[in-house]
Amino acid sequence: MNDEYFMRCAIEQAKKAYEIDEVPIGAVIVKDGEIVGTGFNRRETGKNALYHAELMAIDEACKKLGGWRLWQCDLYVTLEPCPMCAGAIINSRIKKLVYGSYDYKAGSCKSVINLFDLPYNHKPVVVGGVLENECSEMLSNFFKELREKRKKQ
Repeated sequence: MNDEYFMRCAIEQAKKAYEIDEVPIGAVIVKDGEIVGTGFNRRETGKNALYHAELMAIDEACKKLGGWRLWQCDLYVTLEPCPMCAGAIINSRIKKLVYGSYDYKAGSCKSVINLFDLPYNHKPVVVGGVLENECSEMLSNFFKELREKRKKQ
């Protein structure tokens, strides 16, 4: 199992968001080759700004592992994390972050800013662009369909 394998698992989570008309972003947290947390975007259905895929996966992993420090875990997410999620990655001590699509509007791990370059007490290893085309295509299709739905209304 490698980065592509676990990114495909995150893509499966993103498809769950897509199915409920949420922006298709998915995440999985892995410890020792086992998925210990999953999440997908649910901001609209949950009516909560905190319901990002990464936060849902971090929450589930913390509960499953019995603590808030995820220093032995890797996070796979289909879109480059925003500032809030980058902060959660720092605070939960995620060892490695792997993301698919770059986010040139809100990405906080390279595209707009790299919060991990700042002098925080934790810096994860970061790998961007894993299965980027698949992740980007899903997002593009979602927004294209959304625009078409809005035109019809």
